[in-house]
Amino acid sequence: MMKSIKEQLVNKCQELLNERLYQVQKAIATIEESFASETKSSAGDKHETGRAMLQLEREKAGNRLREVEMMHHAFSRINFGNTSAEKAVKMGSLVQTNVVNYFISVSLGQITIDNTDVYCISAQSPIGKLLLGKGIDDEVTFQTSNIKIQAIY
Repeated sequence: MMKSIKEQLVNKCQELLNERLYQVQKAIATIEESFASETKSSAGDKHETGRAMLQLEREKAGNRLREVEMMHHAFSRINFGNTSAEKAVKMGSLVQTNVVNYFISVSLGQITIDNTDVYCISAQSPIGKLLLGKGIDDEVTFQTSNIKIQAIY
């Protein structure tokens, strides 16, 4: 069951990353259109303020685009293939614990597949760092929770 959830998770994460990329690109196109029409506008302080605000928005959107592209690139480099249960947590692992399920990939938050909640986290996150390299029945303490690894896929 968890193996099929993992396959669906990979697809859902790819879909979410593509959607984020599309949304950021769409926002940038809208800002560019506004910037072009603001350039055609005439007059003074209001014109300069509008251009400055659009420039800031363009910079923010550019930063978001770089972040999403980096996530997309990192996700595409993960090897998700495995034939049986894993022995140690690594990039691409689906980790079933006594508390929650974690998918070590990129930070996309909670995703529900077949009524099973999974937290998509990066290996650089605090909990990701604790889980990497651990095996079944290993325990880690995160904040105030003792987390025991029950299975790795």
